[in-house]
Amino acid sequence: MLDQVKTEAARTNLAPIPMECDAPHLKVTGELPRELNGTLYRNGPNPQFDAPGAHWFVGDGMLHAFHLENGRASYRNRWVRTPKWLAEHDAGRALFGGFGRKLPGAPAGITDDGGVANTNIIFHGGKLLALEEGHLPTEIEPGTLNRLGYCDYNGAIKGPFTAHPKIDPVTGEMVFFGYNAAGPLTPALSFGSVNAQGVVTRFDRFESPYASMVHDFIVTENHLLFPILPITGSMERAMRGKPPYAWEPEKGAYVGVMKRNGSAKDLVWFRAESCYVFHVMNAWEEGNRIIADVMQFEEAPLFPHPDGSKTDPQKSRARYCRWTFDLAGNTDRFTQTYLDDLTGEFPRIDDRRAGQANSHGWYACANPDLPMFGALSGIVHVDGKGKRLGHYLLPAGDTISEPVFVERSSEASEGDGWLLSAVWRAQENRSDLAVFNAQDVESGPVALVHLGHRMPDGFHGNWVGPA
Repeated sequence: MLDQVKTEAARTNLAPIPMECDAPHLKVTGELPRELNGTLYRNGPNPQFDAPGAHWFVGDGMLHAFHLENGRASYRNRWVRTPKWLAEHDAGRALFGGFGRKLPGAPAGITDDGGVANTNIIFHGGKLLALEEGHLPTEIEPGTLNRLGYCDYNGAIKGPFTAHPKIDPVTGEMVFFGYNAAGPLTPALSFGSVNAQGVVTRFDRFESPYASMVHDFIVTENHLLFPILPITGSMERAMRGKPPYAWEPEKGAYVGVMKRNGSAKDLVWFRAESCYVFHVMNAWEEGNRIIADVMQFEEAPLFPHPDGSKTDPQKSRARYCRWTFDLAGNTDRFTQTYLDDLTGEFPRIDDRRAGQANSHGWYACANPDLPMFGALSGIVHVDGKGKRLGHYLLPAGDTISEPVFVERSSEASEGDGWLLSAVWRAQENRSDLAVFNAQDVESGPVALVHLGHRMPDGFHGNWVGPA
């Protein structure tokens, strides 16, 4: 797996960059919309040191911030100075190999890597939080990108915290979960909520059918859904030097459904054909049914079978898929219906429609002739039924990040605004920030903000407007 990732990095934009920098005045081609006043924060793996056997997923987090104001643009990037990053910086070498595994010669006093805070960055309850699913949130100072410390809401939460919490657009409540809640590679999940003022109002726990890597979950107006899909965790496997996480389709696919105002005792488990989903676009209720739009893989990418053999690359690509749960039916099965055959990932909506039916969605699409990751090369715009409304492709070789929607104003109709996405220019080996009209992606970017260096392909980001 490590050799595969290194080979990919050599011919894509996955490899880390070695520096932090500030660029106060960036060149802009086209014209930045004057309504875009705020900061796009992005997060992704950027290992400080090469660690033998480390998975790409566990590289040190690096934050990238594009600040846009009155048609001008600036940029800053910083590593998240986690305890792991600081210890390795002082040692001048890698001390951990990922998933908490210490490397030979690491100081005896260091028992856990403390996390890498490398997956997402959100703003809620007055706090800017860098997230990764294995540890508590890390609070970040917005202007400087300095790390302020872990955020446990005055001791009200503990253990892992998802990189994909959901913020209710009506109440401002943030709903979250965490897997491995009873310790590494365990089947326990925690869940809870934080109100708009940043106060934890709930924190609970339950046991899932098996230990699974649960990257994302599903929230509607009245329900929470927890997908337990067969990238399985095994401490016994890890102790034998085998993959701690592996693809085991025979375990089956489960989704636990509960009322948002209910309890873990009320969980109802639905089943379906084995699959894997990293990311959910959105979900909503239609009478007694729950509809969830996801990016579904037939087989998981990036993780092997328990014996170390690779999954089928033809099946290890995500496609836009609709899950339907009939809460009033007499079956424990849910349906899976592909809405498009195009390979894609990183779905987003106008977040003002989160948990409610949406009429607009976007995702990064890939060249089907290239491996899934490192080949996202365009943007697709879809309506609420999965129909394509627009499709934009980059020049051959270039790659694109998750498209982040920014509304034109708080009063603007759904989908009226822009998409912001980082683009790697392969021929020049540097990056741009591309700004698209969200409802006319086919016309290409209305503005490009030019970086003088490469910004590695990462995971997720969000827009934070002025206070």
